[in-house]
Amino acid sequence: MNSLPPIREDRIIHKLPQYFTRDAAMHTNTDFHVTVQNACQSSDSVRFTVAKVIVVGDVAVGKTCLINRFCKDAYEKGYKATIGVDFEMERFEILGVPFNLQLWDTAGQERFKCVASTYYRGAQAIIVVFDLSNYYSLDHARQWLEDAMIDNDPSSVLLFLVGTKKDLSHPDVLAEMEQEAIKLSEEIRAEYWVVSALSGESVREFFFRVAALTFEARVIAELERNNNKHMDGIVKITDCDDNGTSKKKKHENCCS
Repeated sequence: MNSLPPIREDRIIHKLPQYFTRDAAMHTNTDFHVTVQNACQSSDSVRFTVAKVIVVGDVAVGKTCLINRFCKDAYEKGYKATIGVDFEMERFEILGVPFNLQLWDTAGQERFKCVASTYYRGAQAIIVVFDLSNYYSLDHARQWLEDAMIDNDPSSVLLFLVGTKKDLSHPDVLAEMEQEAIKLSEEIRAEYWVVSALSGESVREFFFRVAALTFEARVIAELERNNNKHMDGIVKITDCDDNGTSKKKKHENCCS
């Protein structure tokens, strides 16, 4: 059995990465929740190793370029449409715990949409990408999110709205698009970011933020599940007979 390669030194996270803008941040804490920090100090408290992230958006908005810039530190100028779904795995160490981020790069073309949608289920985070120089791609972002949420639980999925191709946008257009994007991010409760895959601006910071927030949410969910299991295993003694033997008291409306 082949062992996994060591985690790169530039994929180690000790502090909660900063948000892009305070106006559209999931939360503005400066560090991980204290419960998460305490749990990560105990090797028995955190057992999961992976989170699934799906990336959706119109064709040619730069989804693949965004992922490749982070995972491979590369940028391909020639456009090549994703067929169905592509997949990348990035390994992190967060608060001393190994953590893998699965990045599912889905097709934006209509003819591949049905195939791509079969991979939406079970996501811990959804990244909706739009082109800052193309208003229609922002207008379509809401529909992409609705499609991606069909097979996911809204209460357990983190949402990110990402504007790409910042370098191609005129400053006046960029400012107007950002206002509309922040408004949308507030409506759909997503964290908003602006990046450039060409220059690499904010790409690393964005994916570190995705990894950290997803990790934090997974730890909290894991602790809650463990606590519920512990509580389910406790027999509550509500009454005792003269010998000290417990007698289970039947709740009202409970089936016999």
